Amino acid sequence: MGSSPPRRLPPRGFLGLALIALAWPANWLLPGLRTHLLFLPLWLGYVLFLDGWIERRDGSSPCTRARRGFVGLFLISVPLWWLFEAANRRLGNWEYLGRERFGEVEYTLLCSLAFSTVVPAVLVSAEWARGFGWVERLGRGPRLAPSSARSRAGSARSGGGRALCVGLFAAGLALLAGCLRWPLSCYPLLWVAGVFLLEPLLLARGRRSLLFHVTRGDWRPWIALWTGGLVCGFFWELWNVHSYPKWIYHIPASSIPGVNGPKLFEMPLLGYLGYWPFALVVYQWKELWLSEPELLVNGSGGCDQRQAPEIHA
Repeated sequence: MGSSPPRRLPPRGFLGLALIALAWPANWLLPGLRTHLLFLPLWLGYVLFLDGWIERRDGSSPCTRARRGFVGLFLISVPLWWLFEAANRRLGNWEYLGRERFGEVEYTLLCSLAFSTVVPAVLVSAEWARGFGWVERLGRGPRLAPSSARSRAGSARSGGGRALCVGLFAAGLALLAGCLRWPLSCYPLLWVAGVFLLEPLLLARGRRSLLFHVTRGDWRPWIALWTGGLVCGFFWELWNVHSYPKWIYHIPASSIPGVNGPKLFEMPLLGYLGYWPFALVVYQWKELWLSEPELLVNGSGGCDQRQAPEIHA
């Protein structure tokens, strides 16, 4: 990045550690309702600590690259998770124990504060993962599409580019319709549908997209997002297990091996795979609304930060 990494964790990293050290035991040990007050400081601590770790290691971090954009991550996070909550009204895959203890306005405000940490937590986790050498080594892989398809998708005047956008969006609508129409069997499609719905919007607006990377054989952002999603998901489930209020899952009985199998905390082990597409959706949502901070860049070369060519739908 051009600047040498600081020798010590920056102050916000220590602040993050302090928040975790205070909020984690309090959230697990205090009696009665407490998580509605402790979820935000706990996850703010997580975000600040990892962001400080990234700056110490790489010399810059999402916060230092664009402070306004970093704050914006918290703002755009709220509507994203409310969209998933809206879908869950039909699917019924999770519920919040203790929900009945709050009025409607209080519940909405407290949930919105908690939901504000989702996007920054996932993205700083991915940024943290991106800096490891094994991601660099594994991230150069096959191109998802041949060069001819890449050129066609990138042409601003190309009918092929418009067809790609329409096809992706139609696939996303079909996946979403399927999970809403048959929630007992198709509920996992919710987490994949968002990827297909958001990708053509990014392509049409000329923003950095997932396809932009993999059509060039660069899988590093994907691997970082998958890893960051799993790390973040692990801590979501860990810190939830002794919380109150807390969420629990209602997974329909399935013939698919492992769906109702062993659990890690409240989540069936196979369910952690859902954090992979969810992390991709979080990245797409960020790129749709915010051009800064630049993400998934590190001192060893990072990913290509040129914007994808604009496609006029």
